[in-house]
Amino acid sequence: MSLTCPLAVAAENLPASRELPVLRLAGNTASHERDQLIEELPVAMVYNGVSHAVLLATPQDLHDFALGFSLSEHILHTASELYGCDIIVSGHGVELQLEIASARFVHLKERRRNMAGRTGCGLCGVDSLAAVAQSIAPLRLRPTLHSAAVARAVSEFPQWQPLHQATGAAHGAAFCDATGRILLAREDVGRHNALDKLIGALRREDVDTADGFVLVSSRASYEMVQKTASAGIAALVAVSAPTTYAVNLAEECGLLLAGFARPGRLVAYSQTDRLALLPT
Repeated sequence: MSLTCPLAVAAENLPASRELPVLRLAGNTASHERDQLIEELPVAMVYNGVSHAVLLATPQDLHDFALGFSLSEHILHTASELYGCDIIVSGHGVELQLEIASARFVHLKERRRNMAGRTGCGLCGVDSLAAVAQSIAPLRLRPTLHSAAVARAVSEFPQWQPLHQATGAAHGAAFCDATGRILLAREDVGRHNALDKLIGALRREDVDTADGFVLVSSRASYEMVQKTASAGIAALVAVSAPTTYAVNLAEECGLLLAGFARPGRLVAYSQTDRLALLPT
């Protein structure tokens, strides 16, 4: 069954980027030009009328963002627990007004009651060191990842990042099938946001993620591993490096974590026996 997030927008679609005047210097030459810059706005996640978190994000694919964030932060267990998502634009930013199941809202209120204060990106609603390392069920499916599939995905990735090509400031997250074919991709000024948007899109479009992997344009920190594994995806490939915390968490939950992905180059850090040099 395909799952959707009802969407009502109170204004015209917000642009993901804008053209602004700049002074460009090249050698001894200065020229007044216009350049494309990525949009970054405060986006508030409001659950059943109560604001939970404010993140800086790019205002596109916001319905995917709302669903993906809610799932990856364990506010919702399933996409069906999100009943509605209205986008309200104001002079201060954007509110995503989410209507969620009563049982999940009760749990969220209890979680907020225990919060000591607001935290940074990737740690929304966390109030203690113990709460950082959320329990992640071991991944049941652990398919082999072929280096040729990663090389194909990496070579195709730029074509799926129009916002980055226009602005040079967007992160991308893509889901690739076992052959390295990119099925979906999302972009945002924040790497966590791009991954949340991707997870939301995958659930909303009911994409089978059993055999594929996530490719991200950033480093692989522990929360990127958390979000990927919580979505039930068994492999995460980054174009940059992972952290030690990310590697430890990946090994614990059975996620294949790789970094420094380039055509013909790859470094695997966890579940390395699942990486094959050539497809069989």
